[in-house]
Amino acid sequence: MPLASWTRMAALGLSLLLAAAKARAEDTVPGLSLYGVPGHVEMPSAEALPDGTLAVSLNHHAGGVIRSNLVFQITPRITGVFRYSYFEDYLSGGRLSLYDRSFDFRYQIMAEDPDSWRPSLAFGLQDFGGTGVFGAEYLVASKHLADDRLLVSAGLGWGRFGSYGSFRNPLAVLSDRFEERPGREGMSDTGKIKVDRFFRGDAAAFLALDWRATEKLTLSLEYSSDAMTAEVERMDFDHRTPINIGLKYRLGDTGTLGASLLYGSTLALSFSSTLNPARPPAPSGHEAAPPAIGRGSAAAAASWGPQPDAAAQDSLAAALKAQGVTLDGVMIEGDTAVVAITNTGWPVTAQAWGRSFRVLSRTLPPEIREIRLRSHIRDLPVSEMRLSREDLETLEYAPDGAWQAYVRANPQDAAGLPDPRMNREDRLSWGLSPYGQPAFFDPDSPLRLDVGAQLTAEWMPVRGLYISGGVRQKLAGNIGDASRRSDSVLPHVRSDLYLYYQNDDPAISWLTAEYFGRPGSNLYSRATVGLFEQMFGGVSGELLWAPVDRPYALGVELNYAAQRDVDGLFGFQDYEVLTGHVSGYLEMGNGFTGQLDVGRYLAGDWGGTLTVIRRFGNGFEVGGFMTLTDVSFDDFGEGAFDKGIILNVPLNWVIGMPAQREAGLVIRPIQRDGGARLSVRNRLYELTRDERNAASGARWGRFWR
Repeated sequence: MPLASWTRMAALGLSLLLAAAKARAEDTVPGLSLYGVPGHVEMPSAEALPDGTLAVSLNHHAGGVIRSNLVFQITPRITGVFRYSYFEDYLSGGRLSLYDRSFDFRYQIMAEDPDSWRPSLAFGLQDFGGTGVFGAEYLVASKHLADDRLLVSAGLGWGRFGSYGSFRNPLAVLSDRFEERPGREGMSDTGKIKVDRFFRGDAAAFLALDWRATEKLTLSLEYSSDAMTAEVERMDFDHRTPINIGLKYRLGDTGTLGASLLYGSTLALSFSSTLNPARPPAPSGHEAAPPAIGRGSAAAAASWGPQPDAAAQDSLAAALKAQGVTLDGVMIEGDTAVVAITNTGWPVTAQAWGRSFRVLSRTLPPEIREIRLRSHIRDLPVSEMRLSREDLETLEYAPDGAWQAYVRANPQDAAGLPDPRMNREDRLSWGLSPYGQPAFFDPDSPLRLDVGAQLTAEWMPVRGLYISGGVRQKLAGNIGDASRRSDSVLPHVRSDLYLYYQNDDPAISWLTAEYFGRPGSNLYSRATVGLFEQMFGGVSGELLWAPVDRPYALGVELNYAAQRDVDGLFGFQDYEVLTGHVSGYLEMGNGFTGQLDVGRYLAGDWGGTLTVIRRFGNGFEVGGFMTLTDVSFDDFGEGAFDKGIILNVPLNWVIGMPAQREAGLVIRPIQRDGGARLSVRNRLYELTRDERNAASGARWGRFWR
């Protein structure tokens, strides 16, 4: 798990609670089955959640089973699920419990036509990359009847969903290989995607009905095709009937409570909550109104002269600071003012630029006819835009003034342009805050947590050079109590991470010197030396080519890394490695960004990582990644290969007020040594992304806000 401050973790949890309380359900949200997908009781339906919906569900079965599900509607037709389940007394003849991780994928082939008899149709792969405990495939059709109060689903299942009332696989008419379903080899198969099992073996039919009795109450009845074979054999489960009944009661617009009677013998209770990241609790925001456009005052003209004196710069800096913007410098060239700024308060870069132009129109002398705004991030000049006073006055209240301003401003790459920046006086900053560090999915304790205090500081001795660090003191926690020792045959570059949490003395989280530069047009550079992260330090260099007017970018990174001592101070162990990647980035539209990193990882293995993230306009991010290297699945160990889910919730999404902080979470089913990448702060693509996207028009509609 990545380092996360207490504030960021609190914001992540708070966002879900606020969304459940305040979010508006403008689309009809289908009910979720106990597996977390759109469905009835246990059987799936062919419905899809509204595009972009994120859902969390939890259910407890009286027989000793708990399922928690995280569901994301990736596109209007594609649904992804991560599931973490607990089976009491499941292994070793009932002596050990099982903690199980699994992934689902489902695709809606066609949507229902409400004006005809055409149903919705979908297929799904359940637990296709886990232990296979829930392994199943299905094809299902659903149709609403009786003024949409009745939902009928009928489907065909394989695997677990093809185990009750089964018959010869209809796909066997295509090939004999569909008749047999290969068995699993036990825990050694965990994480492997067994394509040769998909839609193989006997099949069985299922049928389900949902009746919406009231606006809040829905009753379910289904004939299940799941014989619960493993539970019967391992947990003495009593499968009396294939009939399941259930009810769901809506709590407000987003929450649902449920109760079910499963297979005539077991009671299950459930809760689910949905939110749409595109619809924050406060859609319009709570920021203060912007200042009006002005023409400059006589007093301003008298104080500026050919170049602004210290008092004039201080006055301008104070006015910009009040709007969440830092003044880096100002220079007068005839009737043009060149002003360098850094956005320090706004999550939407275009909004910070609009506020800056407003302040400058009021503060600069009337003789200034054109304003050239130079935008920076970490002292990197990223973009420049030009607007005249006439443009500002004409477009402030124009119906499409924001987009006209974008066309006239014509943002361009600021590399190589004259530099108006001054030397800053506030070069040193520091802070003291609490932190919370979680660790998930240890079979002995699925949730572990350390809490303590962290001191951070940053110093900029010269332009472009940042020296920063963080020191932590653990006050309480149990991550270091993990008792399972690594059995990895690879160098222990991640699997011994728990050893670094056994230290109760102050430890250095990171201590680095970073230098950022612009070697040329569309080029960005970073050089970093020091202690990068908890386990590694060394030297890192990166170069990024990212044209503003193109949807793609290319980067290269090279690192020399040495493994740190477990005491978290300045010592190193004997392990050293040269690692690096060539990275390609592609903006695919609709908020999707694809990233492919190819190169050498910390354990010396070679391969690639594919990451796909959907970023909503408000900054909310949901995505996933997978890494395949020349390490075999067997040598990798449990999980077969590195993979995970990425979730980033901006603080402003929660509170509706300007803020640049976010709560980030990476959910890895298991952390092993294969495919492990060095963690380096301020990688260039993510660092410059918002500035570059704003220069290409992203969220420019908030320019006048």
